[in-house]
Amino acid sequence: MDIFQGMRFFIAVAQCGTFTAAAEVLETTTTNVSKVISSLEGRLQTRLINRTTRRLALTEAGVRYLQRCEKILGEVREADEEAGTAQIMPSGRLKIHSVSAIGNHYVIDAIARYREAHPSVMFDLTLTNRLPDLLEEGYDMSIVLARDLSDSGFVAQRLGITYSILCASPTYLKKRGIPESPGELAAHDCLKLVNTVMPVENWVFAGPDGEETINIPISPFHVNTADAMTVAISNGMGIGIQPVASAVDGLRAGTLVRILPEYHFEELSLFAIYPSRKFVDAKIKTWVEFLKQVIPALLAADQKIVDARRDNNKE
Repeated sequence: MDIFQGMRFFIAVAQCGTFTAAAEVLETTTTNVSKVISSLEGRLQTRLINRTTRRLALTEAGVRYLQRCEKILGEVREADEEAGTAQIMPSGRLKIHSVSAIGNHYVIDAIARYREAHPSVMFDLTLTNRLPDLLEEGYDMSIVLARDLSDSGFVAQRLGITYSILCASPTYLKKRGIPESPGELAAHDCLKLVNTVMPVENWVFAGPDGEETINIPISPFHVNTADAMTVAISNGMGIGIQPVASAVDGLRAGTLVRILPEYHFEELSLFAIYPSRKFVDAKIKTWVEFLKQVIPALLAADQKIVDARRDNNKE
């Protein structure tokens, strides 16, 4: 028998005082109520209700069992209400992952703004340059850069498009000169950003004449995060790849200079990935919708800065 149904029927009988009155409340028959109570007592091997032709009375065991049943079913109701509310009201903790450059420059800002509207939502943010196993590692969502996504069965929302550019410091360029074409990079110290979406040996540019590939066999410096590359470039170590997100502050401040402004690396899509489309928790749903509103504007604002530096370089 269904143990929760047995508890429900037992509570109804105890509160109503008769099987007939309990049957009316439960919208069933008196026979069915009697059968469920008998099955419950049989399972427990304990008499819960003393019956006479005129009235019912709980046994001592029945009184104790009633108290426990009311507490248990009360907690079940609370659990149901809490779970149901999760579909309506954003609350609780979101465990999210982001690629480092995007996380540092966009996601943290977005979290701060989101929490102004939804202070009951807390965040655990992990920044790495790999695509995690969302289910295995327990993430609610991942924000990644990719050319395209394999069919993982997850929901993927496109947040925008961005790309990387070449940068150097004014100090480096003063000493080594400014390359005027991708082919001239062979005479320079080219710093390599090593991650899952950027090529290491070959740099593939999109430029005025289409795609152009330059082989970079030797590099004095390899690093796996764009923000670490920013530090290396700013210190005059050489010319390196910078995602737009990582480059804009240095371009604005003048500590970075865009090299080969007519060229950029492959455009990549920014995706928000999460496990399910059905019964999505309110905090995930509202967070994704917030990202879809905020991230494109942030990308566009940074693109304007990059374009302005490109146009300045032309002049």
